[in-house]
Order: sequence, then C-alpha cells, then structure tokens
Amino acid sequence: MIETFAASEAQELLHQLNVLLDQELRCQPKFSGLRIIESAHDNGLRMTARLRDFEVKDLLSLLQFFGFGTETFSLAVNFLDRFLSKMKVQPKHLGCVGLSCFYLAVKATQEERNVPLATDLIRISQYQFTVSDLMRMEVILLEKLCGKVKATTAYQFLQLYHSILHGSLSCERKSHLSLERLEAQLKACHCRIALSKAKPSVLALSIMALEVEEEKLLELVEVIESLQIHSKMNGRELSIWKELVSKCLSEYSSSKCSKPNVQKLKWIVSGRTARQLKHSYYRIAHLPTIPESGL
Repeated sequence: MIETFAASEAQELLHQLNVLLDQELRCQPKFSGLRIIESAHDNGLRMTARLRDFEVKDLLSLLQFFGFGTETFSLAVNFLDRFLSKMKVQPKHLGCVGLSCFYLAVKATQEERNVPLATDLIRISQYQFTVSDLMRMEVILLEKLCGKVKATTAYQFLQLYHSILHGSLSCERKSHLSLERLEAQLKACHCRIALSKAKPSVLALSIMALEVEEEKLLELVEVIESLQIHSKMNGRELSIWKELVSKCLSEYSSSKCSKPNVQKLKWIVSGRTARQLKHSYYRIAHLPTIPESGL
C-alpha cells in the first residue's frame, strides 16, 4: 500500500513522515517522570495528574480566547510535560510554569504581531505573579528543555496522517474525514496526562484509526495498517492506545467532565481592558463537540 501512496505528492508526505519519525523521541517527556506524577497523592505539596490536567485545560481556555491553533497548544503541552517529568514542581508554582510554557509556544509558532504582551497574558489568566516572575520562569524552562523548542508533536503527525488518508478518499467521501474534528479530539487527549506517555505518532494514528472506524471509511483500513507498519508500531501497541484514546474521548464528551471555560476569561475582560488589548487578541474560537456521534 505504501507503494500506492508513492505516486506524486504522497511521496513527499511520506518523506516528511520519515523525518518526523526519526525526530520524535528527541524532545519527549520522561516516561518515568510522568509515572511518578500519576502515582502521587494529592496532599497539596506534590504535583499530581489532576493538577496537571487542570492546568492543561486552563491553557486550552487561553488558546481559545486568543484564537491560536492546535499547533501552539500541542507544543505548549509538550513543554509542560517535559518540564514536569524532569523537575519537582510545587503546586503553587504550576500556574507560572504553565503560562511560561504557553507563552514560549506562542512565540515559537505565531507571528510577532500576534504575540500578546506578558502583562496582558498575566492579567487575563488572573494570576498574581509579575512579568519578572514569568520571564525568570521562561529562562529556567529554556534551560531545562535544553533550548529545544522545535519539538515533534502529535499535531504534526495528525496533519500528515490526515493528508495521506484524505488523498486516498474519493471527492464525495473527503468531508467524512474532518481535520477540525480530529484536532478537537487531539486537544481532548492532551488534557489527560496518561496519553502523554504515548509516542506522538502512536497517539495521532490512534485518533485517526478511531475516526476511520467511526465514519465507516472501510477503504482507509488498509492505509491505516500500512501507516502503522511504516511507522514501526506493532498491532498490540496501537490497540492499547486506541482503547485509551476512545475512553478519554467518551469521558470528555460526558456531562460529568469539566470542559475548558473560555467564558470565564471573556467575563473578566472589561470593555476598557478589551480596548487596550491588541486587536488580534480577542478572537474566540469554539471547539466542535467531541465527539459529534457515538464514540
């Protein structure tokens, strides 16, 4: 099936995939560090999975408020998990760490004219620390990340897998594989620390495979299998992560799951404050419902 892809632009997509596969393990969270966070008891002194997940949801609210894309969010989560899996962060410092990760990701992915001022970012986030605190944390963050801010993320794999699969569909079937919906599902997965233990390629292909099954795109089943082999994933590994992703998306779609609340940020911005913000800031982008049908 790979040979079928390698006809025109698909050959270039496979080349890009090979580059990402070669790079993906260089800038990922420490598995052992994530396990420690998952097993930690919530005593107010140690980082826990619950605190980490709440922080990521807050970052997602910020992302929606400013109208930034999934690329920025995926990179911010990568920075946060890499830092938390290396360092013992006290809960009281988590807000500063999270916002620094977000700010660094924004600066790495957005045009300079769209980057918020640090003062505005802190004000909208409702944190009590200062710009100096944020800048000091950014220096520490860059040091612990070894200056590696061009990490390979699940978002990049999701885009590539989507391009390859989308090209294999007939024109009338292409609308059944929505990148917007897939990105929304990835955002939901990023809100669970357990899924940060998956390799970015595995997480992305798990989301894609579930969507293919959900939309009954039987003509793509072989393509998924070929991508699995090409990406050097064994079937059992993919099945395990598909099950975990499916559970995450089902929980995320339930009424019991707390969702990122961008309204909270809209309410705290007064008319006067809104007029003082850069024009490009105030763009509210809503996530599509996850899932739209029976996951």
